[in-house]
Amino acid sequence: MSVASTVDPMRAANRVADRVLFSWRIETLDGSPAMTTCGVPIAADGTFGERSAGDLLIIIAGFRQASHVERGRLRYLSSALRRFAMIGGVEAGSWLLARAGLLDGKSATTHWEDLEDFAARFPETDVRADRFVVDPPVFTAGGASPSFDLMLHLIQARWDMPLALSVASVFIYDAAHSGTDAQPLVSTGRLGGHEPRVAAAIDLMTGALDEPLTLPAIAKRLSVSTRTLDDLFRSALGRSPGRYYRDLRLEAARRMVRDTSLSVGEIGVRTGFSAPSVFSRRFKARFGESPTHYRVKRR
Repeated sequence: MSVASTVDPMRAANRVADRVLFSWRIETLDGSPAMTTCGVPIAADGTFGERSAGDLLIIIAGFRQASHVERGRLRYLSSALRRFAMIGGVEAGSWLLARAGLLDGKSATTHWEDLEDFAARFPETDVRADRFVVDPPVFTAGGASPSFDLMLHLIQARWDMPLALSVASVFIYDAAHSGTDAQPLVSTGRLGGHEPRVAAAIDLMTGALDEPLTLPAIAKRLSVSTRTLDDLFRSALGRSPGRYYRDLRLEAARRMVRDTSLSVGEIGVRTGFSAPSVFSRRFKARFGESPTHYRVKRR
């Protein structure tokens, strides 16, 4: 989706304008098709290297980028600003830009799952939870939907707003966001229209995973009683707010167990569990095995 959200808006802009406004090449590290995590190969027009050049370089990457890109390729990236006017990173592409030193002293973002680790790994970068960040001559986007918003932004900047609106209409996309809109841990768009108080409560919960708020505190911020909060959650989501909040924290913990090298104890702290034993017990009750066993089996 990140590839399509980056390339297809340019294709649509050419179609709407009935002339070539954008042209592009897809290059991979070795010239072979890139295999996406869903198993769909992306054909390559060539190999990325020292001769790669153009107006704009957009780096799209996903899981395990560190194991695929060695220091030699990072040197190509670090010198790429001599060959490209602007360079961008989509999702884990931000990590490659940072590893190449191209985000030093810059503002940037990455996928919301990695924001905390990204900020810790690259303290010289001003890490923001925005959907996309443009800090010339580099830009970064948090993932598939933010990269679509970014491309609409670039189309508007390079050409005009009517063209960007027409491109969005091609995809029946009417939820365009600005770059500074926050990346949500839980996308509550539809729920926000159906029951905005529940959506607001979820936003409060996702903002306090490490130090969970009490349900009375959440209810007070929404100007409702604790009982009303419980009724709203059961009606909208079919579960109590306490259970939803606990499951939300456990889902966050599961992502960390699966996708990071953080210790089980650190993951428990980050998701608001008071002791390692409590975290392990809750995790096993939810997913059928301990965090340690879950990690070993998934890797």
